[in-house]
Amino acid sequence: MDVEAIYKDAGALLEGHFLLSSGNHSNRYLQSAKVLEDPKRAEMLAQKLAEMIRSSGLPVDAVCAPALGGVLAGYELARALDVRSIFVERKGGEMELRRGFEVHSGERIIVCEDIITTGGSAMEAADALAELGADVIAFAALANRGFCRRQGTTAETKPECKLPREVPFFALADFEFSMYPPEACPMCVEGSEAVKPGSRGN
Repeated sequence: MDVEAIYKDAGALLEGHFLLSSGNHSNRYLQSAKVLEDPKRAEMLAQKLAEMIRSSGLPVDAVCAPALGGVLAGYELARALDVRSIFVERKGGEMELRRGFEVHSGERIIVCEDIITTGGSAMEAADALAELGADVIAFAALANRGFCRRQGTTAETKPECKLPREVPFFALADFEFSMYPPEACPMCVEGSEAVKPGSRGN
């Protein structure tokens, strides 16, 4: 599966001058919402991700996504794995399980995002689940920004990765983009202004 081509066809691989949530700048940006707005495409990607997880032999009871960006990807993965789908969301700056969702002690859960960059939000979700007694057995995403090593590759995990090295991470493809601190951004030097896309911008 050519995941990059799928993102391009959906108009979800953007090129320009972007301000990332980290504060860094980049000339490329993944907008997974554009990919997931097509239910058939979302199903196809989730089925491929589910195949990778089933091949690993991991027993899964549920999929949990951090809201808002991971909810669609998490739901489709849960549907492909035939398990229940839940999500955590921020309240007072902390990730919480709300809306009547419950987890049980020892319940085996995969935390799923649309895109994992350093894994910060995924780890917040995992910590919230662990506090309730659940067992986070893996992380998953449609796309990996290349800071964390996904299963099936020999790439090195970068220091910025926040996912635990001992827990499997499944993703369909790596997207490694150039990133620059604002003071060293060549696009800023050329006079371009960074825009903030995505769920935290527009």
